[in-house]
Amino acid sequence: MGQGSIGERVREIAERICTDHGLELVHAEVAGPEGKPILRIFIDKPEGVTHENCSAVSLHVGTTLDVEDFIHSPYTLEVSSPGLERGLYKRADYERFAGREAKVKTRVAINGQRNFRGRIEGIEGEQVIFEDKTSGRALLPLAAIIKANLEIDVEEEFRRAKEREMAAGADGRSSSSSSSSSSGRSHKHN
Repeated sequence: MGQGSIGERVREIAERICTDHGLELVHAEVAGPEGKPILRIFIDKPEGVTHENCSAVSLHVGTTLDVEDFIHSPYTLEVSSPGLERGLYKRADYERFAGREAKVKTRVAINGQRNFRGRIEGIEGEQVIFEDKTSGRALLPLAAIIKANLEIDVEEEFRRAKEREMAAGADGRSSSSSSSSSSGRSHKHN
């Protein structure tokens, strides 16, 4: 089975398990050489991913992979949060993060450029409305985007954290931070 087929099966398994655990599957990918693939699964939830979330998904995905036994070589399974500069992979990501700073790379030149850095303004049809810092507004077809990540504006993140802290204080709740980590497993099949 090729890495593309393996990747699709892993994505389907991870999607099902994430849904069962109330988590969002952000992205699943297969990297590394064919004889020793690395399966990477990125998960999220609105209040942030915990180590326990990563461990639970790793355990259930790993067990399912062992039972279904379609990967016929040693592999490494990594489950983690998408991080602060998370990748943007689907239409819903651009809708969710409208107003946020991002870096986008396109397959073909749009308005004479392939690399964009600026603010996601929203979605119009099948295009991302993007305000590039140097060239202004551009409509980026979703199908033309090959890589996109949020960019962190440290001052903006501090402002948002302060707002969350104040809102939690107003509700009488204390704020706590969630941590995320990676759970890895190696499997060998004879």
